[in-house]
Amino acid sequence: MWNSNIGYSFRRNPVAIISMVVFWLITLAAFFAPVLAPYNPYDPSQIDILNSEYPPVWIDGSLPEFSLGTDDQGRDLLSTILYGTRLSIIIGLCAVALQAFLGISIGLISGYVGGRTDSLLMRLADIQLSFSTLMVAIIFLAITQALFGSEVFSRYAVLFLVGVIGVAEWPQYARTVRATVLAEKKKEYVDAARVMGFGPMRIMVRHILPNSLSPIFVISTVQVANAIISEASLSFLGLGMPPNQPSLGSLISSGFDYIFSGSWWITAIPGLVLVVLVLVINLLGDWMRDVLNPKLYKG
Repeated sequence: MWNSNIGYSFRRNPVAIISMVVFWLITLAAFFAPVLAPYNPYDPSQIDILNSEYPPVWIDGSLPEFSLGTDDQGRDLLSTILYGTRLSIIIGLCAVALQAFLGISIGLISGYVGGRTDSLLMRLADIQLSFSTLMVAIIFLAITQALFGSEVFSRYAVLFLVGVIGVAEWPQYARTVRATVLAEKKKEYVDAARVMGFGPMRIMVRHILPNSLSPIFVISTVQVANAIISEASLSFLGLGMPPNQPSLGSLISSGFDYIFSGSWWITAIPGLVLVVLVLVINLLGDWMRDVLNPKLYKG
């Protein structure tokens, strides 16, 4: 019944269909970047500074081999966007995986154990929620960059970004899972599992957690979009991916100084890709929320 509701709703929702198609087109193009991209932006031998700031092919003065133009370093913008989108999606997915692991673990323990453990963990969640993700990330990454130096930071920038974005957003999962656990642990199947001698870990993971998957899926969809935006924001501020490792945020940042000089495409085209990617993910998240929430789903 659950699967049939999702399939029926998807087929009747043109916005969800279009969003899914666009999302998969962008994702597949990004992950097949080594095959689809005309150039490799990581290979210095394929980059010529003399080719910098060529416009897209529909503007006079362009070169046919650079369909979307080139950036300030002479890199083919189409190739750089494909590789950059792949990097942004990877950071977003890995950060959400870390958020989910921390939040689900803490939420399960907090809701099932209760008492002082519940109070302590939820106060930690309240403290975490009182700080914005961007503020925590800026402070942490600025200190990290100062301690380790720019060279080491650039080498491990992906890990630093995944870590700080993942740690900053776990309370969203923890509170949702805790609320579900508080409702589920009073039901008869949990009492039956205790009578059969199952331990708390098995009851939480094998019995209660599967009944919490619906809200987790909805949160994860939205959080992927938020993580991609956070990475782009941090890279734009110079605290994310370095210019030699293009992501959508670093591409937008590197071209920002050239907008008023006429080379608007260096920022505008990656910015458009970022907007479309985040938009379709959020639309899919809204659709999934409506379908998986029985109070909202109307069939």
